[in-house]
Amino acid sequence: MSASDTFVVIGAGQAGGRAVEAMRTAGFAGRIVLFGDEAEPPYERPPLSKKLLTGAAEDASARLLADDFFAEKDVELRTGEAISEIDVAGHAVVTAGGERHAYDKLLLCTGARIRRAPFPGADLTGVHYLRTLDDTRALRADLWPGRRLVVVGGGYLGLEIAASARSLDLEVSVVELAPHLVARGAPPELGAYLADLHRARGVAIRLETGVEEILGSQRVEGVRLSGGERLAADVVVVAIGILPNVELAEAAGAVVDDGIVVDASGRTSLADVYAAGDVTRHPNPHLGASVRLESWQNAQEQAIAAAKAMCGEAVDYAVVPWFWSDQYDLNLQLAGDCRAGDEIVRRGELDGPHALFYFRGGRLVGVVGFNQGRDVRMGQRLIERGVAVTPEQVADPAVKLQRLLKG
Repeated sequence: MSASDTFVVIGAGQAGGRAVEAMRTAGFAGRIVLFGDEAEPPYERPPLSKKLLTGAAEDASARLLADDFFAEKDVELRTGEAISEIDVAGHAVVTAGGERHAYDKLLLCTGARIRRAPFPGADLTGVHYLRTLDDTRALRADLWPGRRLVVVGGGYLGLEIAASARSLDLEVSVVELAPHLVARGAPPELGAYLADLHRARGVAIRLETGVEEILGSQRVEGVRLSGGERLAADVVVVAIGILPNVELAEAAGAVVDDGIVVDASGRTSLADVYAAGDVTRHPNPHLGASVRLESWQNAQEQAIAAAKAMCGEAVDYAVVPWFWSDQYDLNLQLAGDCRAGDEIVRRGELDGPHALFYFRGGRLVGVVGFNQGRDVRMGQRLIERGVAVTPEQVADPAVKLQRLLKG
């Protein structure tokens, strides 16, 4: 690492923003250039479907870094500039406008994009996606009290949008193709809990139901479901997942497998090229598999790890996956690997803050907290450190989890 070196970061989201911050913290004194194809400086995405969508917080509150960070830390922020090519042999990137920028080391934080609707009518006015701050602004302007909203997709994002819309007094329906909500990332009992939560707030939930067409001439008027039923709608949000932006890396010759394949230090198969965040597939010893994680935690912590590795530090990125979602007055947190068929024990009462601990083969593998973030943090640490605990211990409120952690 030399003060004459140039580090280039592609992608000015949470991963890119935290990476450049970590580079300076690690003592890198060379040139740093951060490219982002959005017009905004780095911001966090979790508020987009919650406080920013309802208007309870200003857009600027989602900013990741202080306004004076880039000047104070001498980081060149180039917003609204997409990169179209990586010249690996020439150690340079090329912007969509044709400018070449040399690098000594390159970090790809290209993130992911929304999965587009595969059915007709998705181009009608009133049909929205939510991935960027501009998306939130557009959807927020369409959420009026009394309007009818159909959310296509019962994952966490779709449910957060549904909860925000109910707080704004819209009529809301959620349509999900799977047998239960949050089917891709959670066991059935959690999906059932969330379905009950939303139904109690007046949301209509339709499971094992697909969408055939969004109806309307110019503006959306309804949604035709797979069984032939028609739902009236003034607004539709399609929230059916995201796709990793691997194309730039793949064209440069990087190994790609539903994500840019990296090692525990964030190194890709290309010399001097690293990657971090939603776009990567990386080894996770706690899960015993190579995974691609779409989470705030991974975007931040893997970016910091990769930045340190670029600065010459020995890095072995290995975290117990952690995720949270705020819906109504529920703060839901998940850590580890919770699956159908695991042994489940509850800590706390169902009608109050409580946590579910998941055991597989007698070993603690995951925890879900319902307004019980402390137990989730403790469970995450127990898993991370490989502490042997029993179902009886974690179910007993008299047993302090922190004492178990200390062994």
